[in-house]
Amino acid sequence: MIKKGARLRILLLEDDPLIGDIVSEFLEECGYEVVNVFDGEEAVDKAYEERFDAFIFDVKVPLKNGFDVLKSLRAAKQDVPTIFITSLSSVEDMSNGYDAGCDDYIKKPFELKELQLRLSKLLKRSFSLNNEDKIVLNDLWSFEPNTGKLSGKEGDLFLTKKETKILKTLISHKGKMVSHEQIINAAWDYDDEGTEENLRTYIKKLRKILGKEMIQNIRKQGYLLAVS
Repeated sequence: MIKKGARLRILLLEDDPLIGDIVSEFLEECGYEVVNVFDGEEAVDKAYEERFDAFIFDVKVPLKNGFDVLKSLRAAKQDVPTIFITSLSSVEDMSNGYDAGCDDYIKKPFELKELQLRLSKLLKRSFSLNNEDKIVLNDLWSFEPNTGKLSGKEGDLFLTKKETKILKTLISHKGKMVSHEQIINAAWDYDDEGTEENLRTYIKKLRKILGKEMIQNIRKQGYLLAVS
């Protein structure tokens, strides 16, 4: 829970000092506290040592690229909202970014205001999900993310820990496709290897409860929680 008056903390990974200074200064003027690091290994160290509310990572940085940095953090169960800012602009690059576990992807060059708007929306969505006691999924079901309880007209039931993580991941990207790898990274611990086959088993159970139309299968790519 963020204390009233506390500034949200951003970890910025950007190896270009000029761009880093420009982005940091702008975000600080917007009310954020920004910690700027210049290589991937330093970013991982900082993420473990301190608490951050969001990550903004460039990709082409020294020692460890941004994709690998985020993969490491996601494997360690760090679910901090993350935006990639990068000159890599192909569809394959974007796919790699989302597979690494990012929440948004902005191509350089970009307007600072666009970054601020996307960051604000991402943080609002993240804190809404984490702090909300009950989320209405559709006319039949509501969900309590902190307890994993589904409440319906015919009674309540509790999801397993993994089912809860999967559903929370889909809810946080409601209306958007979430790749198999993103869901597995979010729901499986680093010492508990997840597979697409395992994931299908859990999705099948959730679809049986919520309805097939609620969780849509995007063939060979991922799943999407329909907007009600």
